[in-house]
Amino acid sequence: MIDDIKQDTEERMGKALEALSHNFNKIRTGRAHPSLLDSIRLDYYGAETPLNQLANINIEDARTLSVVAFDKGITPDIERAILKSDLGLNPATAGDVIRIPMPVLTEETRKGYIKQARGEAESARVSVRNARRDGLSMLKELLKEKEISEDEERRGQDVIQKLTDDYVAKVEAALGEKETDLMAI
Repeated sequence: MIDDIKQDTEERMGKALEALSHNFNKIRTGRAHPSLLDSIRLDYYGAETPLNQLANINIEDARTLSVVAFDKGITPDIERAILKSDLGLNPATAGDVIRIPMPVLTEETRKGYIKQARGEAESARVSVRNARRDGLSMLKELLKEKEISEDEERRGQDVIQKLTDDYVAKVEAALGEKETDLMAI
């Protein structure tokens, strides 16, 4: 039973780390990367469709993305969606190809992105701690129902705390990596 609680808690902490990684991909660095456009969705025949399912997204050079729509008729819609997104990108259309140059990051925008990254990391830490809290409450419930002994509960608490410390350290490492990436010129 304690192993089941540990596994469930570890799964939830893993999902928090995965969500952090996904959120960090949305915060752009100075380099072009197709995952920057993952959050963009378009209305395509009445359904909200992710951009990467409607177009090929490629890296032309270190600071430029190119987007080629599978259906040439939606190229203007894709351009509008990129402009409306909160990514601060200005696409330029040349025929069927949309080129998206990445603006050079100023120190002020870098600091803003670092602040955003720290907020995402704090959310991940909160999720990890919530998973710990739920795991500990499950242990307390088992103790209350006399399904485990106090010693087993204590051992379970130690295991869950160790998991929490490991995952918080992973969050910190990911944040440090993202900050380094953002401050690199």
